Amino acid sequence: MKHGIYYAYWEKEWAADYTYYVDKVARLGFDILEVGAAPLPDYTTDQIRALRDCAKANNIELTAGYGPTYDHNLGSADPAIRKNAKEWFTRLFDVMAQLDIHLIGGALYSYWPLDFSQGVDKEGDWKRSVEAMQDIAPVAKQYDINLGMEVLNRFENHILNTAEEGVAFVKEVGMDNVKVMLDTFHMNIEESSIGDAIRTAGSLLGHFHTGECNRMVPGKGRTPWREIGDALRDIGYDGTVVMEPFVTMGGQVGQDIHVWRDISHGASEEQLDKDAHDAVVFQKYMLDWK
Repeated sequence: MKHGIYYAYWEKEWAADYTYYVDKVARLGFDILEVGAAPLPDYTTDQIRALRDCAKANNIELTAGYGPTYDHNLGSADPAIRKNAKEWFTRLFDVMAQLDIHLIGGALYSYWPLDFSQGVDKEGDWKRSVEAMQDIAPVAKQYDINLGMEVLNRFENHILNTAEEGVAFVKEVGMDNVKVMLDTFHMNIEESSIGDAIRTAGSLLGHFHTGECNRMVPGKGRTPWREIGDALRDIGYDGTVVMEPFVTMGGQVGQDIHVWRDISHGASEEQLDKDAHDAVVFQKYMLDWK
């Protein structure tokens, strides 16, 4: 497996200099930095070159994560929004290819954070989202990009809440570069058995996010890591494993993730770095099976 971390662990705003975090995660013992996709379509040639070269120099693989905005909702009931979203994702895939990024995960089938105030149409949204993925996946495949359909908890989205739903969705899309993406934080809320959920995803599992049920780094909570490691071994998973902890209050990140208390207990950046390093050592020990 290759182990990574999401850049926003250190950030209070979504905008960031990703080259700074490439250097950092390389020093901390990670294989992957997961970056936010939102700014990538607007990157200049110089920005693309700088990030690509920095990752290559540090032997760090880049993956991308994205919670699409309302205007980037590929499964919207509004045809104009779907058209705009497809155009945006097409630009994104081109830049991702230039950055040598071949995996993006998140609620790509919808938008995030979802506004539940007007109610939801799960059946209609599911149908439109499947059709949208069937439309956009061939575009991504031209760039050798896999799309991870992240299964989220009920408070963040309504379309995919369980591994069983993720598998059904991916099978209905029927494209080999559309995969199930699971996250231990969301599974802690929705699944009766995390191990069984992983086994349900089986060979369709294409990306795996980790974090404690309290959103801290692995090893600082009560998530059943031995059970998770056993399940990953059972399905022969040898892909990407990326931590997505959020522990600090403030800014747009804290607001969107709903961090209303300082989970880090006032940790400095140096302490956050140490916790991340300790967590990747712990995660490799618990999950690697070769």
